[in-house]
Amino acid sequence: MNKKIAVIGSNSFSGASFVNLALNSGYSVTGISRSPEQNELFLPYANHPHRVDRFSFHQLDINHDIDSIIELMALEQPEYIVNFAAQAMVAESWRYPEHWFMTNAVSTTMLFNRLKDLDFIKKYVHVTTPEVYGNCSGYVTEGQTFNPTTPYAASRAAGDMSLKAFVDNYGFPAVSTRAANVYGVGQQLYRIIPRTILYIRQGKKLQLHGGGHSERSFIHINDVADATLKVALGGEVGEVYHIATQSTISIRDLVQLICNKMEAKFEEVVDVVDDRPGKDAAYLLDSLKIRERLGWQDVVTLERGIEEAGAWIDANLSQLEQQVDRYVHKP
Repeated sequence: MNKKIAVIGSNSFSGASFVNLALNSGYSVTGISRSPEQNELFLPYANHPHRVDRFSFHQLDINHDIDSIIELMALEQPEYIVNFAAQAMVAESWRYPEHWFMTNAVSTTMLFNRLKDLDFIKKYVHVTTPEVYGNCSGYVTEGQTFNPTTPYAASRAAGDMSLKAFVDNYGFPAVSTRAANVYGVGQQLYRIIPRTILYIRQGKKLQLHGGGHSERSFIHINDVADATLKVALGGEVGEVYHIATQSTISIRDLVQLICNKMEAKFEEVVDVVDDRPGKDAAYLLDSLKIRERLGWQDVVTLERGIEEAGAWIDANLSQLEQQVDRYVHKP
């Protein structure tokens, strides 16, 4: 039997990594993203031996091409649909909040409404965010009350609540994931780990917002992709699953760790600047549910993951220096 998965947002860091895992796991994959496929440095499946025969890419946008996406789903009839598509930057969501709500709430709900009528779907996986919880004290479970503090978080909370309504009223076979801060080889250069490594290599100063005292869990993208596939195959409809490590680190200590590994002096690398509005001091995720119910566990340590990211940047430095190292908003 030809197993099929559709990946919406396949050009995203998480989406592209999941495509690679799905191909490795024997699936045929239909990739959908609003932009053309990225530079191969950012596509872990770029040289996959089954890219040609088991992967197809379609440039479609959930904000404008819902009809075409549904037609494609009806043609391919994937058993599983995993949706990574979102406007995902927190700080920038204050500038054009309507764009974040259009993608993450309105268009996403339109997608639910059309997918619910496709009877060949075994599971729809909605990839969302712990930002919906706002600032939290201690480790939180999947039942934590929503308390969004930014337009991004509010738009994702709206989409999540909409999905629950479709599950409850239509039996839409959906599950959700909320992952901690992901990182790894091929990540966008404006994210904290690759940016820190790249700036040290280039002799640039890194802006550390608020002194870097916010606390996070950083989880390797391979562990997240593995968890996402386990949720697709075995997750219970209507449930949410946290994907996180069982250890945390402040942003300041993370940058210090990278400096130590690269034999750079922290004070020569960092400029402390004001914090971003609405930035949460911490959101720490209890991941016991996915560990106990689906048998998942993280295997890549932060130290090993940083070393891999550093080796990737060093091996491709001349090419990466030609790439954009800041977020560019697309409405």
